[in-house]
Amino acid sequence: MRTDGHIQVGILLYPGAQLAAVLGLTDLFALAGWLASERAAPAAPAAPELQVTHWRIEAPGQAPQAVYSSSQPPSGTPQVMILPPSMQPPISTEAAAPYLGWLRALHDDGTTLASVCAGAFLLAETGRLAGRTITTNWQYAELLAARFPDVTLDVDQMLIDGGDIFSAGGAMAWTDLGLRLVDRYLGAAVMLDVARTLLIDPPGRQQRYYSSFSPRLTHGDAAVLAVQQWLHDTHAKQVASAELAQRAGLEERTFLRRFQKATGMTATEYCQRVRVARAREMLQTSNVPLERIAWDVGYSDPGSFRKVFSRIVGLSPGEYRRRFGGR
Repeated sequence: MRTDGHIQVGILLYPGAQLAAVLGLTDLFALAGWLASERAAPAAPAAPELQVTHWRIEAPGQAPQAVYSSSQPPSGTPQVMILPPSMQPPISTEAAAPYLGWLRALHDDGTTLASVCAGAFLLAETGRLAGRTITTNWQYAELLAARFPDVTLDVDQMLIDGGDIFSAGGAMAWTDLGLRLVDRYLGAAVMLDVARTLLIDPPGRQQRYYSSFSPRLTHGDAAVLAVQQWLHDTHAKQVASAELAQRAGLEERTFLRRFQKATGMTATEYCQRVRVARAREMLQTSNVPLERIAWDVGYSDPGSFRKVFSRIVGLSPGEYRRRFGGR
């Protein structure tokens, strides 16, 4: 690991890696280095040089090699290796295999591993996520959980800093990861300068601001699925457990147990998410007062609606409308 005043950030060009993220991160770190040098006082120690390298397997059977460096020549092992997002389906176990020994060796040598979006699948293939909590794009949560049951997911979070392991959520969360790494190596002041220059939010966003409710529908329990469909058709305005059980043709306790097993949440939690999903649509597309929206989605008490909405979305209804309202 280099300790000579250089910070090397590597980006791995694995099959399907999103080039927009690769180049965007390269530009972000270049800007950070320039701003750090501009901010440094004349008599103060020079800011660390931030070097970006791109790595790729050039021939079958070879380990990844540095194919680009923002300053020549690259030397030593990177402090961070980023596995960028992919616009293709997540990498398969077979396609990941040539990278795994190399990534494990980097991690053993002290390199921080970081993933963005579907890059989490390559990171998980290393085995270094067992027993740890990470995030990825919320649309991949079910698939990643099935492939790697020993990994804990928190897809509400945009970025999880595990010290030696970073993970970022959606495909554009590379901006959050890049800013967090600038904060780590060049300081908060430079990070805020970069955020202001690029007009992006500093780290602190949550992925649940953006994600939509994506219920489990492939669990195979026909009785539960029929109730789910009815709840979505009616926006879950009627949620008495006895009525839901009757619609499923089951005894109430049996229904509640089977519903939670099939969907991963209680019937009450599920209904709250269906109602909040409807409220989000109304907040995005109309100027209907919040009290009317609360009533329309099944809450007679606007205070209770605000509390549930804020817990699920991470923003109050008013904040959500200001951020995402289209009118």
